[in-house]
Amino acid sequence: MIPIAKPLIGQEEKDAVMKVLDSGMMASGPKVREFEEAFAAANGVKHAIATASGTTALHAAMLCAGVGRGDEVITTAFTFIATPNSILMCGAKPVLADIDPRTFNMDPLKIEARITPKTGAILPVHLYGQPADMDAILKIADRHGLKVIGDACQAHGSAYKGKKVGGLSHAECFSMYPTKNMTSSEGGMITTDDGGLADMARSVINHGRGQLALGTYDHVRLGYNYRTTDIAAAIGLEQLKKLGGFNKRRRENAAYLDDALEGVKGVEVPFVLGGAEHVYHQYTIRVEDRASLQARLRENGIGFGVYYPKAVHEYVHLTQYGHDDLKEAEHAGREALSLPVHPSLTEEDLSKIAGTIREWAEKQ
Repeated sequence: MIPIAKPLIGQEEKDAVMKVLDSGMMASGPKVREFEEAFAAANGVKHAIATASGTTALHAAMLCAGVGRGDEVITTAFTFIATPNSILMCGAKPVLADIDPRTFNMDPLKIEARITPKTGAILPVHLYGQPADMDAILKIADRHGLKVIGDACQAHGSAYKGKKVGGLSHAECFSMYPTKNMTSSEGGMITTDDGGLADMARSVINHGRGQLALGTYDHVRLGYNYRTTDIAAAIGLEQLKKLGGFNKRRRENAAYLDDALEGVKGVEVPFVLGGAEHVYHQYTIRVEDRASLQARLRENGIGFGVYYPKAVHEYVHLTQYGHDDLKEAEHAGREALSLPVHPSLTEEDLSKIAGTIREWAEKQ
């Protein structure tokens, strides 16, 4: 079986975890601080705040950017459920914009019509590892005095016009889930150049403790237990060292599939936006007869994923946020199909994936 994802954990990660266990300091401690500093440096920003997950990073970042009850946050209609859920967790309303069908990312041309006096922020998602069209989005935000909080949960190490995705917005949020380009087993990260937001985030994720009293019981605001652990940070530090190599291999694997699948009837290979450095968290094709191809892949022992089968407003608790201008997101939910692209694939694996799809297409 060729899996759709495969975390690559080496002896370095195992040794690092054992050192933490032997130290007796397993909660949030010095390894977390070390991981934050390394992650900030890797993304060219002043601050990184480690959290328990990508969802907690999104929730905390928006709270610290001032998003609250009654606000509206403009975001994409095609993403993982954590994106709109984190807006709801702030007491705010997700306002959905349709996507560019080529990139699956939010279409900047759809944003401005969604802005109202209640708009508190714009939340673009760098889906599948490809940065959103940030020049256009940031210009809109500047025109209207809005903050941009990026969902970079699938975009570790990607870049846009030479700048790492972690430094593109007022704050960017990452996930360290096991299937991501790098992992800490579970965890998240907020990156920002805003010292005030960083200080508040460190308080919010730690039960609202004051910055001068993080080791005490002086609670100055509503907070949450969104901390990560030194065990997770130890894994994350070793994974961060390997991220460049992991992403290089993902791009090579994607290039192989691009070449092998180009021109195959009924299959549309990924499009890369000009100036974007795609890191292929997912290699996502578009295919009209998805069910038929899924069956053929399954028969041949090839893993796949449908990320995602529905547009955001097609989920029960989010139907009230739908509107007529979301057709591309709905269409993507019917056609998107992700193929294995992870670094552990062999050339034989890639040949089997491409060959199976070509044979399927010839019989359509």
